[in-house]
Amino acid sequence: MEKKKVLFISQEITPYLPESELSKIGRNLPQGIQEQGKEIRTFMPRYGCINERRNQLHEVIRLSGMNLVVNDADHPLIIKVASIQAARMQVYFIDNEDYFQRKSTLVDKDGKEFEDNDERAIFFARGVLETVIKLRWAPDVIHCQGWFTGLVAVFLKHMYKDNPLLADTKIVYSPFSTEFETPLDVELKKKLMDDEIPESALDHIENPTYVNYNKLVVDHVDGVIKGSENINEELEEYIKASGKPFLPFQDEEKYVEEFNQFYDKFLLNSAE
Repeated sequence: MEKKKVLFISQEITPYLPESELSKIGRNLPQGIQEQGKEIRTFMPRYGCINERRNQLHEVIRLSGMNLVVNDADHPLIIKVASIQAARMQVYFIDNEDYFQRKSTLVDKDGKEFEDNDERAIFFARGVLETVIKLRWAPDVIHCQGWFTGLVAVFLKHMYKDNPLLADTKIVYSPFSTEFETPLDVELKKKLMDDEIPESALDHIENPTYVNYNKLVVDHVDGVIKGSENINEELEEYIKASGKPFLPFQDEEKYVEEFNQFYDKFLLNSAE
């Protein structure tokens, strides 16, 4: 029987970034799910603070070279890859000179959020999906971890819904305690409409605050896993009221097993 495939898209993964709640799950969860018998792929942004030489990143020429249009401008998509040998796991990195060369992640050296984080999230989401299509690798489940990954769900349900490779894919989202404080660019709605997302799906982001942005994401996913013990209260209430499958926070000892069972619910339902 063919192994089920799970695609992990993470905002942070250690050892490429410092250890945090999110980066440790980004590193350990894919390995744990692989050890449970599933096939995995893992993606993250290639932030400029990642040391390419130390971490042995190299460009995958056959996957690179496409241009993605964001806000009416062309941005070349560069794909890099590195291996975590101890886990027998490869990590794919989405890179672009305009969006990911700065020497930090989502905030500058003074802790101020970058004004183009919305466009960076758009580019990252589309870059992941385009690369998966080029790999001809059809995930049964996609698990997005951290707010920066959330637009993958929006694109999957609209722009890529008719792609045969992704048509049956279920998508799970994990919000964490890490929030952005300054609302995203007020033009985010227009930018998404330029990418074939219908206006009727974008009501939440007339004002793209952290909570409103996440409500948009929740509307487009098939299930939610609570990533941190404490997340935004208004967001958690919205998730529970949505009626979508919801897995509460799981501690370190058992989250791999619980997440695996959560994915299996979607796999069983799609097999019926």
